[in-house]
Amino acid sequence: MVVISDWVQDGHAPFDTHEPPLYAANQATPAGPVEVVGSYLERLPLALIASGVVEQAEIWNFWTGEGPAPFRRETAVLGRRAFRRDGDGAPSASAAMEDFVRRFGAPHILMVYGLGVAPSLLELCAASFIIYNSIDAPALRVPPDCSAHFDLVLTGAQWQSDVVAARHPGMPTAILPVGPEFAAIDQFRPLGTPKDVDLIYVAAAQPYKRHDILFDALAKLPRDVRAICVFGYGEMAEDLRRRAIDQNLSIEFVGPPGVGIEEVNRLMNRARFGVVCGVDDGAPAILTEYMLAGLPVLANAELTCGLQYILPETGMTATADGFADAIITLRATAADYAPRDVVLERWTWPSSVARLSQLIESTMMQSKDRAGPAA
Repeated sequence: MVVISDWVQDGHAPFDTHEPPLYAANQATPAGPVEVVGSYLERLPLALIASGVVEQAEIWNFWTGEGPAPFRRETAVLGRRAFRRDGDGAPSASAAMEDFVRRFGAPHILMVYGLGVAPSLLELCAASFIIYNSIDAPALRVPPDCSAHFDLVLTGAQWQSDVVAARHPGMPTAILPVGPEFAAIDQFRPLGTPKDVDLIYVAAAQPYKRHDILFDALAKLPRDVRAICVFGYGEMAEDLRRRAIDQNLSIEFVGPPGVGIEEVNRLMNRARFGVVCGVDDGAPAILTEYMLAGLPVLANAELTCGLQYILPETGMTATADGFADAIITLRATAADYAPRDVVLERWTWPSSVARLSQLIESTMMQSKDRAGPAA
């Protein structure tokens, strides 16, 4: 399996070896259990490996440097490779990536995220089973000449599935957003440590995450309402820090740069509940990550993807105008929720990978039936 991220890295490549792909012929399958951990980029392929659907996986991204595609082995079954990007537009084109596929062949399963890859690469992978997930709110963040190659589109809400059907009638879809659905069971977990802040917001410091909704709410509340904002990256971090100082808001800031998963889990455990403020956002992985850490979630009632994870046992929603009142309510009632139990029952990777593997099998069978008997 190959997962292609739309991330473009500037400057030098992050890896320094140039090995053949793990999925190439005669690659031995390492023995032993596979741990499903990491971000959504790692968890889905590792889940498919752990469940026996595929044997090896690589994560590919783009960079702007020169030279052959460098490689780094993460584990016995997972590697990372970077390919030089051609031009600045999206979807990303890479002659180096296409040459690599011509040389070594296409993977059995190709997972494409976000802004996608050039149609010419997808044509080379015509024998692959191609899955797409936009990650963010638009259902299809690629042009029709790209999306026409997809065998299955994973969406975050019914309206997204409807958009796919309108562009490509009959194309299989499933409401199975990679981030929240393929949750790692113990990566985020309760630690039993003291709760010394009321809420935590883990989100990129970017406008679409709508930090303004949280900050406007905090400005209306007593200053004993305490928050942590954790930024992995984003251009708004300094402006938000300045606003907190100007308005005397009780906010502790962490990053950018981001911190590791263990530290994020520790920070979550200091809070009573987690917050999701975005509107035009995909179903973010943080929804179930908060919940696995034992935190109920306050989500924007206008979130376009992911509200299906907010149940009476896992949290509550509020409009921007009602956010301040909702913060006070959750501060008082957070201990009454049971979010981790619900996630373990419904949305961790074993149940989601079972659904995905069934979708792959059924879609392949339908495609074979449509093609008819071989000549």
